[in-house]
Amino acid sequence: MTTIREVEEFLALRRIAMVGVSRNPEDFSRKLFRDMCERGYDMVPVNLVAEEIEDRECFQCLQVVKPAVEGVLVMTSFYQTMGVVRDCADAGIRRVWIYRAGGRGAVSPEAVQFCKEDGIRVVDGHCPFMFFPTTAFPHRAHGFFLKLARRYPVRAA
Repeated sequence: MTTIREVEEFLALRRIAMVGVSRNPEDFSRKLFRDMCERGYDMVPVNLVAEEIEDRECFQCLQVVKPAVEGVLVMTSFYQTMGVVRDCADAGIRRVWIYRAGGRGAVSPEAVQFCKEDGIRVVDGHCPFMFFPTTAFPHRAHGFFLKLARRYPVRAA
């Protein structure tokens, strides 16, 4: 299970690629991308078919991102996640957040296991919005309900 420490360590990174960020400006991934930019993150969009997202150069894969990123936020469908974490390993990226707010999200048990076996620190699920110090009510409520259900990240002993 993901710990609060792993969440905090990921959110302490400054240069993060978002793989699977949508071309649609109204998509949730774009809203999260914009919010992270506004919070001071140097966000790098990765999308196979976009040239630019939010006025930033878009890359088709992690291996060509220059300068390199410190971490990757995976916003793809779960069946693409294994390929993304393999790309992370090939690119030398050692921190990955596999997004999930509801349902399955991007989480693939095989991809999580691959990360752990390859020494990649992984946040397995959750939405970054829940962990920002200032965030909108729906995201705080989401975190609150996860705490009630005992599915919120815990402090490691």
